[in-house]
Amino acid sequence: MNAPVNTPANASANSPVNAQTHSQASAHSYLVGLIGSGIGGSLSPAMHEEEGSRLGLHYVYRRIDLEALKLDIAALPDLLLAAERMGFNGLNITYPCKQAVIPLLDELSDDARALGAVNTVLFKNGKRIGHNTDWSGFARAFQRGLPDVSLARVVQLGAGGAGAAVAHAALTMGAQALTLFDVDAARAASLAAELQQRFPASTVSAGGSRVDSLADSLAEANGLIHATPTGMAKLPGLPLPVELLHRDLWVADIVYFPIRTELLQAAEALGCRTLSGGGMAVYQAVDAMRIFTGLEPDAERVYTHFQSLLARTEG
Repeated sequence: MNAPVNTPANASANSPVNAQTHSQASAHSYLVGLIGSGIGGSLSPAMHEEEGSRLGLHYVYRRIDLEALKLDIAALPDLLLAAERMGFNGLNITYPCKQAVIPLLDELSDDARALGAVNTVLFKNGKRIGHNTDWSGFARAFQRGLPDVSLARVVQLGAGGAGAAVAHAALTMGAQALTLFDVDAARAASLAAELQQRFPASTVSAGGSRVDSLADSLAEANGLIHATPTGMAKLPGLPLPVELLHRDLWVADIVYFPIRTELLQAAEALGCRTLSGGGMAVYQAVDAMRIFTGLEPDAERVYTHFQSLLARTEG
């Protein structure tokens, strides 16, 4: 993939971009950030900076909030270039930029290429390298929080960038049948076809956009994965009619702010086993820090710190 004009790959030696070589010279100093919309409540800065300090680093993490800056996704090329020029070591990428960022990168990890979504960009040797730690973060959180549930029949809501990652994780963990639903039925169908090619031993299908189709799928399902922004503090509500839930479902949500979404509260009221998005937030952050620094963060320490942050935020 070709980088935009004036990226390090083709800038002159006197270009401001090349200043990053000097500003990133210290192996103990890191400047990273998060690009997304409505990310004022993100706990990523606190998680990264605390663990960076524990690792003996000078580690600074900044939010780059499209909503606060009154920008939209069209500003993404300029924001990446500005981050390079200011000496950032890398960026985390969240909604709604995980797929739009891909054409702006020079290289993709195998996972990011397969998923068609990037949540971590490393600036290294004049190149932008895209990674995806969402899927590994979700898998580790799921194995910790719901280690013994059945993955025979799983329904997933959401087929965007995060949805692609968690669906990949579910199939990697052994989901036998996965049915995808999205407000954009064509997007769900496209993702289902890609996943079916990657996981031929499983059955992957798109359920369309009709509520009765979702009802039928959930009635037979063992579990529900929610991978849309609905339920976030800025987008409150339920992603489906509550009467479609039943007590034999386990329910996993990727939203973590609030930690107990309306979906999880409704599921818990029925007696469902549930998994919040907190674990995914922690483990994807751990994996991203490893990419940025080359060091191994202490996942349990980050998890404990995350819980304390939640207690202060929601207390």
